[in-house]
Order: sequence, then C-alpha cells, then structure tokens
Amino acid sequence: MLNISPNKLNEKVDLSGYKAAQKVFGRRHNKHFNRLLAVFSLITLIVMFLPWTQTISGKGYLTTLKPDQRPQTIQSPIPGRIEKWYVREGDFVEKGDTILYISEVKSEYFDPNLVARTGKQIKAKSMAVTSYQEKVKALNQQIAALGTERQLKLKQAQNKLLQSRLKVQSDSIDLEAAKTNIAIAERQYNRIAELEKEGLKALTDVEEKRLKLQETQAKLISQENKLLTSKNEVINTQVEINRVQAEFTDKISKARSDMLTAKSNQFDSEAQVTKLENQYTNYEIRNSMMYIRAPQSGFINKALQSGIGETFKEGDRLVGIMPAKYDMAVETYVEPIDLPLIHIGEKVRIQFDGWPAIVFNGWPNVSFGTFGGKVVAIETFISDNGKYRVLLAPDNEDGEWPEALRVGSGANTIALLNDVPIWFELWRQLNGFPPNYYQPQNKVADAGKK
Repeated sequence: MLNISPNKLNEKVDLSGYKAAQKVFGRRHNKHFNRLLAVFSLITLIVMFLPWTQTISGKGYLTTLKPDQRPQTIQSPIPGRIEKWYVREGDFVEKGDTILYISEVKSEYFDPNLVARTGKQIKAKSMAVTSYQEKVKALNQQIAALGTERQLKLKQAQNKLLQSRLKVQSDSIDLEAAKTNIAIAERQYNRIAELEKEGLKALTDVEEKRLKLQETQAKLISQENKLLTSKNEVINTQVEINRVQAEFTDKISKARSDMLTAKSNQFDSEAQVTKLENQYTNYEIRNSMMYIRAPQSGFINKALQSGIGETFKEGDRLVGIMPAKYDMAVETYVEPIDLPLIHIGEKVRIQFDGWPAIVFNGWPNVSFGTFGGKVVAIETFISDNGKYRVLLAPDNEDGEWPEALRVGSGANTIALLNDVPIWFELWRQLNGFPPNYYQPQNKVADAGKK
C-alpha cells in the first residue's frame, strides 16, 4: 500500500512479537533471497550473451517441386457430350488410359463416315491432279511438235525463197541474153534489108531475118514475163514465210495458253487436295479426341463434370488428377522487408502440420520435430497476399521428410540468418528493427574475385 498517512504503523505497533513479522523481517530470509536474486541476475547476464540465430518465419503449404507434378484438371479441346465414364473417383490410371468417352454436338461433325468420305474426296481430287498433269505433258509435247513443224516449214519456205531468188537471177540472165539476141537479130535484119535493096540478097532472106527478129522479140517479151513471174514467186514465198510464222505462233500460243490453264487447274486441284488432307487429318485427330485419356499416371481426384448426356464447351474442366510420382516442396511467403535476406541455397527449418514439434526459433539445434529444407526459387513479383513467394526443396544433407505428407497440407518455415547475442535480438525486437542484412559466403567470395 502507498504510505499516504503521516501516522506510521511501525512506530505505534510492535510487530516483532508476531511470527509472520519474524519470518518476513528476519535477516536469514533476506540473505537467501538476496543470494537468489544475485544468482538469477548472473544467469540472466550470462544468457544475454549466449548466441541467438536470427530467423524469418513464414506460413506456407506443401506443393510439388516441378509444375508437371502438381494436381491438374483435364480439359477437352473440343465441345461435346458425355457418353460413358471408364473410371471412378480415387481410381489409379496409367498414362494413356481412357477416362471417358464423349460424342459430337456440332452438326458439321455428325456424319459417322466423315473421315472415309473425306478420304474419297482426296482420291478424286488426286486423280484430277494426275489428269491435269498428263494434259500439261501432252500440251508440252504438242508445243514441242508445233515448234519442230514450224522450223521445218520455215526451212522449207526459206529454201523455196532461195530457189525463187536463184530463178530470178537465172531469168535475169536469160533476159539479158534475149536482149543481146534481139540486138543481133536487128543488126542482121538491117544488113539483109540493105543488101536486098542493093540486089545482093533475095527477098526470101529478108523475110527469114524478119521472122527471126520477131521470134527474138517474142522470146524477149516471154523472158521478161518469166522474170516478173519469178520476182512475184519471191514475194509469194516471203508472204508464205510470214504466214507460216504467224500460223504456228498462233498455234503455239494457243497450246501454251491451254497448258497454262491446265497448270492453273492442276495447282488449284493440288491446293484443294492439300486442304482436304488437312481436313482429313483434323477429322482423324478430332475423332481421337472423343476418348479423353490420362496425360500422366496418377489418381482420379474429382469428376468436375458428372452424369451421362451433359454437354460442355471446349476448355471446360472435366476431371481432376493427381500425379502418382512427385517431389515434395514447400511454398512459403515472406514479408517484403525480409526479401533481401533470402538467397538461393539457404538452409530453412520446416514444421509440418500434424507432426509434433518443439521449436526454439533462435536455437535450431535444440528444436525437435523440424525438418531441413533449402531455398530453390524466389519470386520476383509480389503475390496477391502482399508477400513474396519462396519455394523450398528437401535438404539432402538433413533427414528425409515424412512419407505421409500430402500436397496441400500446411507448414511453418523458419529461415536461419546471422548468429547474434540474445541481448541484441531483444533490443532489435523491442525497437522493431529488421534482421541484420548479410550476404552468403559464396556471394561474398564471388564479389571479392570480381
């Protein structure tokens, strides 16, 4: 009680006669109590200098180390209707085992012979491609034959032209000879005529020379006509050459046009064949998708679509499966202020839900029921809960994790940091300071080398 009264009880009442007062105010009791306080203070002072391991605590749950080992759902890439289930919840299935059978819900795929009929269309179009190929070959042969015939015709016409030109030269020579003969005939006729006037030649000789002169003139006219005919033949031959060139050019052009048209039809048919083959493959693959199979060995967890005759869209979840083989890991979360203190490969102690444990955060060596782990991944982007995700794998240097662990159960994690005195840790906790910032020894060594 507070001493608020001026009247002191010990001055008016003698307490030494009471047993309680004798026990409380006795020197012997004070001596033992003082010794106890001294020993406790000494022990507390010693404890304050004992080493304490700074830690970062986190709450997480069990998961798998690899993404393909985690629980997954099986979706259908196509819409359909459930026709038959081949498994029950809890069954074990091997990779490739059939889980359920579905049927089509789109009208364009209702035909049960769709694949076979598409194959017949492919055969028909392939035969059309072959026909066009043969037509192209025939037209190429026709073009080659027309080219050869054109060359022969042109060569024949050129030979005829050469013959006509040679004939023109021959007729020209004959014309000159005819002109020479008529000049000679005229001189002879004039000479005979003069001699007849002088009475040296008979009139019959004059008539004979006149007749010969007229025959020579007729030959000259005939030769000039022949020369003109030969020149006209040259012109006709040149015209024939041009006609042959134009005629075969037209025929070859038409044949090439037909050949290009056949090639165009061939390419179009080949494109249709390719398109039909693509459809054929798609139909085959789509038919194989009617059977939903297990992507890996595992246990059927839950049927998300149940019953017979239920319809679903593409991408809808049908059933959940848990892989049979997986590597356990712990997914925990740390505060942003503690993230710089976490590094890949650091040791972590883990307490699993359902396993009894006695944990001393600062003394991991005396903790009981915890298991070793190490950091294998640190998320670089904050999660929805405002913390950073850290993935822990079993520590091979520590004991093995319990075999009865299951994915999804809870776990408490303790990341081990620097060793500091207990008094420093108390001072840090009272002031709300973060743990000491440090770098792992391997990173410090690497930085020294750089």
